[in-house]
Amino acid sequence: MNFTFDAQVTAALFDRTGAIFALGDGSVRFAEGERFAVHDGAVLCAAIHPSGNGIVTGGDDGKVAWTRRDETVVLAEAPGRWIDALDTAATTGLIAFSAGRILSVIDVADPAFRRDFTHERTVSGVAFDPKGRRLATSTYGGVALWLARIAQQKPTLLKWAGSHTGVTFSPDGAFVITAMQDNQLHGWRLKDSKDLRMGGYPSKVRSMAFLSNGQLFATAGAQGAVLWPFTGSNGPMGREATEIGYDESSLVTQVAARSGLGLLAAGLNDGRVWLADPAGQGLNFVRADKGSAITALAMREDGGAIAWADEGGLAGVVEA
Repeated sequence: MNFTFDAQVTAALFDRTGAIFALGDGSVRFAEGERFAVHDGAVLCAAIHPSGNGIVTGGDDGKVAWTRRDETVVLAEAPGRWIDALDTAATTGLIAFSAGRILSVIDVADPAFRRDFTHERTVSGVAFDPKGRRLATSTYGGVALWLARIAQQKPTLLKWAGSHTGVTFSPDGAFVITAMQDNQLHGWRLKDSKDLRMGGYPSKVRSMAFLSNGQLFATAGAQGAVLWPFTGSNGPMGREATEIGYDESSLVTQVAARSGLGLLAAGLNDGRVWLADPAGQGLNFVRADKGSAITALAMREDGGAIAWADEGGLAGVVEA
């Protein structure tokens, strides 16, 4: 199933029904054909709604919206600011989003609930922990950890010099990892704030994902998909990364996985997309034709389908 859109796809996701694409023209498109004009400007970030039904998007119009196959509604607004990052938590029904230096949390079950947390610098990334109760935000100089529902609090700060551009938790909640502006990752073991230095990339890391029950951490940013080991209490400390799908003529721009599965999908800057089992042999090119760089990639929850999109507006859903 292939699509040609008239704008670049900024996010591809699977909800419990099928694939969803968010576009640079502010629209949300469903693989089944539904189209909604959601934002006045580009969709900057997106995540699946905590209910598993539809997509939550943030735009450069300052709106956070929930779009399902039958309607779209505005959940929150930050007038005059861009919604730079967002995440959702199915376990608690919370949605967190950032606008400039402010992180906001809303509850899908309580329209009156809202918490706003102010940072010294612009927030670039937002991630819930696996229980959906704690939040990590990336910003210049490191990470701030917040309790999602507590109104008045001081965050726990994890400091590391430089600009941090995205953040994620490990599936067991033991580690926080950030992508950085200068072609590297940084991480912290939360029980003692021990630093994890994860470098050696030829380009910026714009995509990362856990797989194999959290034992492997995959990233883009190199000629192959980079895999860091996260077994044991030390994670990747003192250990080397491996690389699969190495091709000196291309770069991996996107990775996608499900933490409970042992499969990894990768999208390349030459338009190709592959699927692999890191414990097995060889790559399955689910899109072998070359073209524009892959800008969005997602794996269905059961690993049975891949959604991809490139910067030229081409997109597809492929049964794996």
